[in-house]
Amino acid sequence: MQKTRKGFQKEQWLILLTVVIASFLGRLDGTIVNLALPKIISDFGITVAQASWISTAYIIANAIFVPIFGKLGDLVGRKPLYIFGIVGFIVSSAMAGLSFNLTSLIIFRILQAITVSIDYPLALSIIAHTFKNRGQRAQAMGMWSGVFAAAAVFGPLIGGPLIDNFTWRSVFYINLPIGIIGTIMAIKFIKEPVENIKGIKNFDIAGSLLLGIMLGTLVLVLDQGQSWGWMSTKSIISYFISSASLIAFLRIESKQKEPVVDLKFFKIPTFSAAIVTSFISFAGMFGGLFLIPIFSQTYLGYSVTESGYVFVPMAIGILIMAQVGARLSAKIQSRFLTAGGMFFAAIVFFSFGSIDIRWSFTDIAIRLFLFAGGLGIGLAPLTNAATSTVPIQEVGVASSILALARNIAGAFGVAIFATILSNSTTTNLMAIQSHSVINSIDSATIQRAKELMFIKASVLAYGTVFRTSAYLLALGGISALFVKESMSDFKTDIEF
Repeated sequence: MQKTRKGFQKEQWLILLTVVIASFLGRLDGTIVNLALPKIISDFGITVAQASWISTAYIIANAIFVPIFGKLGDLVGRKPLYIFGIVGFIVSSAMAGLSFNLTSLIIFRILQAITVSIDYPLALSIIAHTFKNRGQRAQAMGMWSGVFAAAAVFGPLIGGPLIDNFTWRSVFYINLPIGIIGTIMAIKFIKEPVENIKGIKNFDIAGSLLLGIMLGTLVLVLDQGQSWGWMSTKSIISYFISSASLIAFLRIESKQKEPVVDLKFFKIPTFSAAIVTSFISFAGMFGGLFLIPIFSQTYLGYSVTESGYVFVPMAIGILIMAQVGARLSAKIQSRFLTAGGMFFAAIVFFSFGSIDIRWSFTDIAIRLFLFAGGLGIGLAPLTNAATSTVPIQEVGVASSILALARNIAGAFGVAIFATILSNSTTTNLMAIQSHSVINSIDSATIQRAKELMFIKASVLAYGTVFRTSAYLLALGGISALFVKESMSDFKTDIEF
């Protein structure tokens, strides 16, 4: 029996390694392609605004298909769909590398987003089915969560040299060898967790279409709203379409036999609290984090690769503390771990409010390490708590809802905080100008003074954004206190 037990445990961790490889591949692509945009702009002779659609199309397609594939996994089986996703991502990556113009690249990026969207809900579902022990499941999710941090670091570290020494196309070709390894491991190790496959006959087509329209228009306006104008005709039309689609979607879903998003999950207090906590905290986190490489490159003179190095301590912090959080979750309720982690992360982010052009690499790196420590402690227990409250056969759908909340929150945070940065810069600049006197008639001196005023106004605006981000993270910590697990699921025994 002991030998059999050890063999089963080894098989569990091999399955985890398999989904980690595939998840790393998808997250790596999300970070590495943005580095290649300047080269793509030059090669295709396009504008920055046109190039932005390479990322926007990817984000929209990913947001739409995550919940759809979460449900499909429950209906047609997770292993074949998971393998289809990896193979599809390999093929679409190769096609993206062969793109001949902007239109073809956008199409292939959409195909990449569709296939990679299979990974997140199915990976969590496979982990939940593979690791029955609550403590081991938390540890596994902690390891899997560390992939996001690792990809954020390895993106610049791998992408920078590839782009500098080869071409931008190499950032797509790097997916091929990693993807092939992931495919072979998925075929060999992953077991089909769905016992009673229902088939696609009852798939919620109407709900999926309405959800796609709602999410597509919502993410589009969040991504483009600042350049369009939040109250422009395009934005208002997007608001209307998104709202109307949401209302129709909610009406239809309550009547579907196999809804793409099961609304009954939101009647579970723990699940609902976990979704709210995830949305608030991810909006705050992404809203602040996306500005750090921009600040370091604009005001500290860092290269793209050097900006990536700043995030290395953050990745280390998440990798270490995610495991600590997983171990502690066997003895401490998830809500206390998540709340404590969020409060600590909020304090660290608040310290970014004093950011200045005189800051060194160490000033930023240490803060990111500490921030990641708080984040790492709370995220895995939060994910585990959310997926543990639903029936095991519906973990895929629950995971897709969680992923959807985090994706939308990230887009929301980036959009709102970019607007706050712009408005705060304008307000600060007007205040500085009203209290400044330039005692010179030399045009060069006057111009230099104006540039310094703008820099000062911008730096102060960054501080405002980081403090706002900290407030949201603290609010997420308060929300986490309502993520109450049932005591029947809470055990102090854990096996490693």
